[in-house]
Amino acid sequence: MKRSCRGMRAAIAFSTALFAGAAAAQLPVAELSAGMYRIEAEVAATFESRAIGLMNRPEMAPQHGMLFIFTADDRHCMWMRNTLLPLSVAFLDGEGRIINIEQMQPRTEDNHCAAKPARYALEMNLGWFAARGLGPGARISGIPRGTPPN
Repeated sequence: MKRSCRGMRAAIAFSTALFAGAAAAQLPVAELSAGMYRIEAEVAATFESRAIGLMNRPEMAPQHGMLFIFTADDRHCMWMRNTLLPLSVAFLDGEGRIINIEQMQPRTEDNHCAAKPARYALEMNLGWFAARGLGPGARISGIPRGTPPN
């Protein structure tokens, strides 16, 4: 019984990884900027793409990230289940201004939440914002406008 459970878990993990990879390959990319810094951000604007996020990815280029677009301003929270990379997440208001930045460690389920209602979250490699002197009040430009479908 244990052997078949392990096999089933492995099959589920493999399927999840394949699905996450396929979903990531199909996400649109937005060119954002933070002052003089350019960011290539995959856009997670659907429930499914926000749920998968950056799961199961072994690496990410320094100027790459993921922009989460939410359907409403709220105190959104992020976690790192099945996420292999340490990340920093900046929660942004509707104008793209950073509300707060949280540091997230891989494979944890701790909640990392917006300090006040946010419309967006931008995940980058751990320390990306700090290394560029970006903090609360800094503005991220180029965010696609409009409410996502779900």
